[in-house]
Amino acid sequence: MAQFVYTVITPDGKKKSGKMEAKSKEVAVANLKAEGYTVSKIEAGGGLKGLGGMLSFGQKVKTRDFAVFCRQFTSIVQAGVSIVDAFGMLGDQTQNAALKNAIQQTHSDISKGDTLAIAMRKRGGVFPPMLCNMVEAGEASGSLDVAFSRMATQFEKDAKLESAVKKAMIYPIVLIVVMIGVICAMMLFVIPKFEGMFAEIGGELPAITKALIGISNFFVHYWWAIAIAVAAIFAGYKAFYATQNGKELIDRLKLRIPVLGPIQMKSACAKLGRTLCTLLGAGVPMVDALDITARSMDNEMYKQAMKDAKDQVTRGVALSRPLKTCGLFPPMIIHMISIGEETGNIEQMLENVAGYYEDDVQAATESMMALMEPAIIIVMAVIVGFLVIAMLSPMFSLYESLAG
Repeated sequence: MAQFVYTVITPDGKKKSGKMEAKSKEVAVANLKAEGYTVSKIEAGGGLKGLGGMLSFGQKVKTRDFAVFCRQFTSIVQAGVSIVDAFGMLGDQTQNAALKNAIQQTHSDISKGDTLAIAMRKRGGVFPPMLCNMVEAGEASGSLDVAFSRMATQFEKDAKLESAVKKAMIYPIVLIVVMIGVICAMMLFVIPKFEGMFAEIGGELPAITKALIGISNFFVHYWWAIAIAVAAIFAGYKAFYATQNGKELIDRLKLRIPVLGPIQMKSACAKLGRTLCTLLGAGVPMVDALDITARSMDNEMYKQAMKDAKDQVTRGVALSRPLKTCGLFPPMIIHMISIGEETGNIEQMLENVAGYYEDDVQAATESMMALMEPAIIIVMAVIVGFLVIAMLSPMFSLYESLAG
């Protein structure tokens, strides 16, 4: 989370300067424009984050943290506590440093007369745009507690899905790490000792043993080159993915991977249904809801598809048409949205879409990991078998020569 110094023109034509925190310059500009300002200058500011010496050190706010925050706010407000006092209470009891800092700054601003939506948008690096828009819609309709309750449900669903995916991935990741560790240990420490023993015995070594010793020697003498190469590949990937063209190319390739691609598609459908349903249910206009949904997409291809859908809906085109034209969404979601548009019940249809695909993503992820586990074990068995055969072959040859 970075700090930016900005100069803007207010709606009444006055110049205003200030500071704000955001994940990126683009997010900062979007937050300022959402408040009705015309940005004339914005640049990254230095500095430590926080108020009154409280630092967040860029601690990430997890989805579950937002779910707890929204649920607690709803309970406090429904108990008759004012919004200002509610934020004061939440600022004292929130554990996450970044969220605690943002809540306390927001409490300070609303105590001075700012609306809650404006105060939260100033902390755009912490509070998601979707939450800020929901708050604005809730303030306008006088149902702020309902807006926070909807967002609590949204964050809880997202957190549940994220947790299921992470849980399914733990075992395969552990297996892969163990496999890499075993290979490195064998190449760096075990094989060199066997090489010395084979040299003392003498005789011609089998080809498989020579190959293994050659690989081991490369690891021993050029481990630094391997480390540099791995770091360079990782850094190159990150740099390439940071560019727009790189992100589009890599995300397009991800969708073509046999098992991972369908899971990404289902995840995008689940996010589309849940996010749009939540926003439309709170009274956010369709165009604004599509813009927020586009920014929430993880895959660049779906992000671009939603932006195009927003542009076409702005021109009066039904949402189902651009979703069908882009070719990224399955027929089911297109038909359900189309039926919702015809019947005027699009929110319920989106809710059904979200529930179906959230369950589907979880099931597909668990199935993928269930397939990966035996595949990784087989690969480990092949590698270990190769190592064992390569090390024992010279001993078998020596035994045969002695027996002969």
